[in-house]
Amino acid sequence: MNRRVVVTGLGAITPIGNDVDSFWKSLKEKKVGIGPITHFDAAGYKAKLAGEVKDFQAKEYMDGRAARRMELFSQYAVAAARQALEDAGIEMSMEDPYRVGVSVGSGIGSMQAFEQNHRALLEKGPGRVSPLMVPMMISNMAAGNVGIAFGLKGKNINVVTACATGTNSIGEAFRAIQYGEADVMVAGGTESSICPMAVAGFSALQALSTSDDPLRASRPFDRDRTGFVMGEGAGVVVLESLEHALSRGAKIYAQVAGYGATCDAWHITSPVEDGSGAAQAMRFAIEDAGLSPEDIDYVNAHGTGTHQNDVFETRAIRLALGAHADRVKVSSTKSMTGHLLGAAGGVEFIACVKSIQDGFVHATAGLSEEGEGCDLDYTKGDGVSMDVGCVISNSLGFGGHNASILLKKYV
Repeated sequence: MNRRVVVTGLGAITPIGNDVDSFWKSLKEKKVGIGPITHFDAAGYKAKLAGEVKDFQAKEYMDGRAARRMELFSQYAVAAARQALEDAGIEMSMEDPYRVGVSVGSGIGSMQAFEQNHRALLEKGPGRVSPLMVPMMISNMAAGNVGIAFGLKGKNINVVTACATGTNSIGEAFRAIQYGEADVMVAGGTESSICPMAVAGFSALQALSTSDDPLRASRPFDRDRTGFVMGEGAGVVVLESLEHALSRGAKIYAQVAGYGATCDAWHITSPVEDGSGAAQAMRFAIEDAGLSPEDIDYVNAHGTGTHQNDVFETRAIRLALGAHADRVKVSSTKSMTGHLLGAAGGVEFIACVKSIQDGFVHATAGLSEEGEGCDLDYTKGDGVSMDVGCVISNSLGFGGHNASILLKKYV
C-alpha cells in the first residue's frame, strides 16, 4: 500500500474533441458539444439533443476487420487507449505483459446490438440473430478489446457501476498498482448508448432535458435546469507505479493520491438527500491521501443538471469539506460534453489532470443563476487561472454508487 501511483498517459474521445488537446482547449473555451441527435430519428422523442462524438474514424486507431467486430463503445475505448499508451510512451516489447493490466468499464455496453438483434429475432426468427451479438454487446468487451489490441495480459477488469463506472475503474486500477498486482494499468470508462431504447428509457424516468437549445440544455446547478443530456465517448489513462515510471524516464502528469467508494443504500435512482454517502466517499479519498479538506483546491462535480443530483451533491461537498467548501472551486464538465454515463469519470479525470498541469479550472457553461440549494462557487462565467494542487473528481451512479478520486500535483 506504500507504492505511489502516477499518471503518465491520457486519451480522450469526446463530443468536444477526439484527442486530449482539443478536448481541453474546448473546455477552456466553453465550447458546448451538444446538438440534435443524428444517430437515429428522434422526432417522436421528448429529448432531441445529445452530446455525440463527431468525425470519429475507427480506421485511424485499428484495422477494419477488428473494428467490424466491435460496437462503438469498444471502438472508443481502443481509440482512447491507443492515444494514452502512445502519450505515455509505453513500448510493450520492453514490458512484461502480465504486469500491464486493464480496468476499463462501460455502464451499459451496446444497447444498439441488443436492439438490432431483437428486431431480427422478431421479424426473421432466431436463426437471424448474429453469432457476434453477445461478444459485441456485453460491457466487458471494451476492456477485453483493449487487452487484445495492445497485448496487455495482466489483470483485466470491467467495473459496472452505472455513472460511477469510469471513476471506480480508475480507482480500482490505482489499488491494483498499490497492492503490487500490476506495474502499469490502462484505466477509464467508455460509453455509446445514444439509441432509441436508452433515450426512451431515461426520458421515461424524467431524467433527460427536453430543451431544444443546445447551449442551454445541460445546465448543472442552474435555477432553470431540466435534466441531463446524454453524451458518449471514452476517457482512458495510463497509471504506473512511480518506480516503474521513473525507471523508464516517463513524463509524469500528476499523482493519484486517494480513492473512496461508498453506497447510499437508499434508492435505485436518487442519491440520499443529505448527501452523506457521496460525502463519505470524498472523506475516504482525502483520508487515503493523508490530506485534509483544506488541501482541496477544486472539485470536479458529478454535476448532471438534474434537480436531485445538484442539490444533494452540493450538500455532500459541504459535509465533506466543512467550512472549506466555500473556498473551493467547483465545476461540471458535463455542462459542455453532456453526461457520458460510464465514460464520464474517465473523461472528467483527464480534465482534472489538465487542471493541475495548466493551473486552470474550467467554467460550468450555461450556468446563469444558481438554483435553490446550490450555494457553492460553481465557476460561473469564465474559467479561472489559479494554482491547482489537489483535486477531487466525483461520480455518482444509479443504485447509490458513489466514487471519488483525488489527484495532486506530482512533486
